[in-house]
Amino acid sequence: MGWKFWEKDKPETRAAAQGFTADLMAARESYLSGSSGSGELTATVQSCVSLWEHGLSIADVQGTDYLSAHLLGIIARSLALRGEAVLYLAPDRLLPASDWDVSTRGGIPRAYRLSISEAGGGTSQTALATEVLHFRIGSDAVTPWAGTSPLRRSNLTASMLHCIESALGEVYDLAPLGSQVLPFPESPSTDLDKLGAGFRGKRGRMLLRESVNVTSAGGPAPNTDWKPSDLSPDLSKAMTAESLEASRASILSVYGVLPAMFDTSTTGPLVREAQRHLAQWVLQPIANCIAQEATAKLDTPIALDVMQPLQAFDAGGRARTVGAIVEALSRAKESGVNPDDALKLVNWAED
Repeated sequence: MGWKFWEKDKPETRAAAQGFTADLMAARESYLSGSSGSGELTATVQSCVSLWEHGLSIADVQGTDYLSAHLLGIIARSLALRGEAVLYLAPDRLLPASDWDVSTRGGIPRAYRLSISEAGGGTSQTALATEVLHFRIGSDAVTPWAGTSPLRRSNLTASMLHCIESALGEVYDLAPLGSQVLPFPESPSTDLDKLGAGFRGKRGRMLLRESVNVTSAGGPAPNTDWKPSDLSPDLSKAMTAESLEASRASILSVYGVLPAMFDTSTTGPLVREAQRHLAQWVLQPIANCIAQEATAKLDTPIALDVMQPLQAFDAGGRARTVGAIVEALSRAKESGVNPDDALKLVNWAED
């Protein structure tokens, strides 16, 4: 037939790495990640992520102009949802990577293959570890080069939260809330339709059925059969409110947010204490890790302060402390005691 069977087929070229198909699948996976048990689509998680994002975005950065407020917000959001963030050190800026592969030696990253997002499609970039800023939280001894998000560390609670919110959404969307069944004696369908039309425009939908409590001789139904029956589901028996509140409190605690902060009866002092707790125990340690990684890769001392911009400290307590220190130092000087020795006793000395 003239076909050249002996010739080898030409190699088929496919899109690899961050092509259009990979970008589309990644976007779809990100959209469906909530239903997979991570709970990322719930309002509780997004509230915690927003607190992280806004808290780190207003941090006071000293030593570099690369870590802008917008970039710190991206880092915080990636850490909250993914547990790690990778940025490529370009000649004039830091570029956040959407995906990456890492090569390690001794558990320490030595090279990266990065995917940089672009408006017209992603690009791939290969870089050494010294050219990449890799921030991570929740690392373990098995994979010290990778981080884990709070949702990954509390997968059961996140799955429960998502399931409860999805179930409640389906109930309010599909359940016959406010509907009632009204018994009616056996009558022609035209009479039932006429009576049913009279209920239109009323609040709650009325459903009709023929009465079953009639005599064998075809007598009328007794009056007790005209008692309507409500079709609204009783969710109190399923303890949905208690389960939803418990799962929300667990998610808030995992992110370092005190659950009482979102209580309807909370007060101003409690909100301030919750903000201090979040800044002191979560955001500032993360800021220290970011500053340490940036100092090592940018080769310049860098410091990030979250406490001062957030005002996450007790102003009245600090004022009282300063007054007590000044008074103690003045008394020590009057008594002939070296103030430095007095400070060493309470571990306030520089050494």
